[in-house]
Amino acid sequence: MTKGAWCRVLGAACCAGCVVQGAVLGAVQGAAQGAAQGAVAQPVPTAAELKSKLEHRLQEIAAAVDGVLGYAVLDLTSGERFGHLGGAVFPTASTIKLAIVYELFKQVDEGKVRLDQSITLDRAKAVGGSGVLNELGTPALSIRDYATLMVTVSDNTAANVLIDLVGMENVTSRMTALGLSATKLRRHMMDLDAARRGDENVSMPDEIVRLLAALHKGEGLSASGRDQAIALLKKPKASRLRRSLPPGIDAADKPGELEGVRVDAGIVFAKNRPYILCVMTTYLGSEEQGERAIEEASRAAYDYFNRLGAGLPYGRQIRR
Repeated sequence: MTKGAWCRVLGAACCAGCVVQGAVLGAVQGAAQGAAQGAVAQPVPTAAELKSKLEHRLQEIAAAVDGVLGYAVLDLTSGERFGHLGGAVFPTASTIKLAIVYELFKQVDEGKVRLDQSITLDRAKAVGGSGVLNELGTPALSIRDYATLMVTVSDNTAANVLIDLVGMENVTSRMTALGLSATKLRRHMMDLDAARRGDENVSMPDEIVRLLAALHKGEGLSASGRDQAIALLKKPKASRLRRSLPPGIDAADKPGELEGVRVDAGIVFAKNRPYILCVMTTYLGSEEQGERAIEEASRAAYDYFNRLGAGLPYGRQIRR
């Protein structure tokens, strides 16, 4: 007799039995599936220990600085974030130029700016500090060239040309729209009077990392805008963050420095395990010590992510 026939003979008793049987089977299957999923989701304890050692090393570096050091790290593979003083406001120095880069390519996407547009330098806007334009006459350069100078040699005059082009208020408003309310462009480069008034360019380690993550994902940008912005930031430059990376490892970063301040932040394209690192220092008793701290933090972060990227689950590294 078929199961259906038995059900008609036995009536409700059979149906109740079927329900119980189905519930038990479903519970067993669900538990098995849950256990399997849990096994996948659980972090590997040895990898967690490796991460704990990185955090301890970064804390040691921060504690050894005669001044204040904050940092933030984002694992672009797992999405995990960690840091120290990540929500504290620091002077950005030239690292604020990352915000200018984002706004520039956003306005290119909107059709407000053309990268091949030419602007003749107004000598009244030339300023000192880093860069080369202050030593030249009145060259006519494309917007792309001004951006390249701003990023590669941190040219302050080029930065001021771009600030006037895209609008200082627009940069800060765009950062606020991205959820980066502490990231503020409030003065031109080398405007000491503004700095004395307290109108410093500022951000937080967490927010600089989130800005770089937005650039990495192309959040709010076209695919072309995103690719051009990353390519610009990858161009060769002197950088403490890069100094600790082995040859052949790309980074899209922007360092910055002021009296008593050293900063560097960038996307590091470690093989199979890209990450973002931002290190901000202030109140430095020794600027050279601050620079060494950024190099040491970059070296420690790369060593950690390189091991994760090179290894199989549980850390085995096959080299043949």
